[in-house]
Amino acid sequence: MCFALQAPHAALKRPGGCGELYRRDGLWQSTCFETFLAAPGQEAYWEINLSPNGDWNVYALSAYRQNLKPAAGIKALPYCLRALDEELQISFQLNLCSLLNPAAPLELCLTAVLDDPEHGCSYWAWRHGGAEPDFHRRASFQLLEPSA
Repeated sequence: MCFALQAPHAALKRPGGCGELYRRDGLWQSTCFETFLAAPGQEAYWEINLSPNGDWNVYALSAYRQNLKPAAGIKALPYCLRALDEELQISFQLNLCSLLNPAAPLELCLTAVLDDPEHGCSYWAWRHGGAEPDFHRRASFQLLEPSA
């Protein structure tokens, strides 16, 4: 999976530090890319957070915003960060076989929290399944069928 954001460097606040990849909480409080994954018909889902400074986390939730905890068995989330003049690229690979059946459909939501130095955070997603941004709302997830 690859995220690419085109914006001048000064347009976004980015967390400090870079280089080491650390598992941390609260990454969504500043510029952060997020992926939400679920099996259709199941209440449980996963949240993947990637910060442009190298920090990350993968959470398991039992239902809508319930029992948020680091996903067991995921000890690292290697990803590549490239900061170009006007573009930030983050790509990662995560073997989902331990979380989901690879032959089954998948519900997915790709999102971003963008922290503007002057205006604070804005929330971006394929779609917001309600009046206010809420990345956890399943109405925002997109159904993907497995490829043959």
